Amino acid sequence: MAAFLTAALFAVASPLLAFDMGQSTRCVTIPNQMKVCKDVGYSEMRLPNFLGHSNLEGEVVPRSEDWRPLLQTGCHPQAQAFLCSIIAPVCLDTFIQPCRSLCAAVRDSCAPVLACQGHPWPAALNCDRFPAEEDMCLTPLAKFSHFIKDLPKPACQNCPSVEVAPAMKTVLSAFCHRDFAVAAKLHRLRHTTGEPEFQVEGRVEFIRQGALLPYDTKHLLQEWLLINLRCASALVRPGRSQLYVLTGSVQPEGHIALVHLFPWHKKDAGIALATRKWKHHRC
Repeated sequence: MAAFLTAALFAVASPLLAFDMGQSTRCVTIPNQMKVCKDVGYSEMRLPNFLGHSNLEGEVVPRSEDWRPLLQTGCHPQAQAFLCSIIAPVCLDTFIQPCRSLCAAVRDSCAPVLACQGHPWPAALNCDRFPAEEDMCLTPLAKFSHFIKDLPKPACQNCPSVEVAPAMKTVLSAFCHRDFAVAAKLHRLRHTTGEPEFQVEGRVEFIRQGALLPYDTKHLLQEWLLINLRCASALVRPGRSQLYVLTGSVQPEGHIALVHLFPWHKKDAGIALATRKWKHHRC
């Protein structure tokens, strides 16, 4: 999975400033197989793009797929718009680049995800390369800036501890000392097919809700799995599903951190007893 980052970083190795604004370009329909940008809000793109790629089938489409796993992490709500404005720029009478402020907003949220996989933010996406004036470029939307600050969000972290067949007292202690506790079934695809490798199956059951939001928690946990791939890979084998009790904390900046995890098998009486007793338990 991490190989996609190497490919994607290689794909943007050419300096963005090498693109000649005066060169001849053509407009083409964004093809159906370019799924990363198919629903970006416009139907025609300009070639060559801002990375200098002019071969739609041989360069643009396959390299666009390299970014899909990063976008699936939900690292920034405008990450798709930013990347597509570079790899599939909208076909208008003038060139529309992303503004420097949009680049910085996406970089600040998505660079830590790349770092979690051991990669830096690509030099070709250096935000200083983009226009600072915001009258003829793609700007960040204020509603997203406020929205993402209000929601708990996943982050790169050290892998949480995992305890198999815990005693009831151990589980109750984790419930008491953590901000939230949920039960969720984690699934891992056997083969990657463009879909997220890790998914949360079915409903998330709240044991201790804390600051988590019911409508957002399933998505939040899936994003955590996709950001923390090394940790997630140790939790579920390819092609398998596993029910877990997940406990964790919400950091002051709004990031969630999973702290103590319990795989829940049918024979685990300690977990079952703890979840039943929790409603009337006094910490």
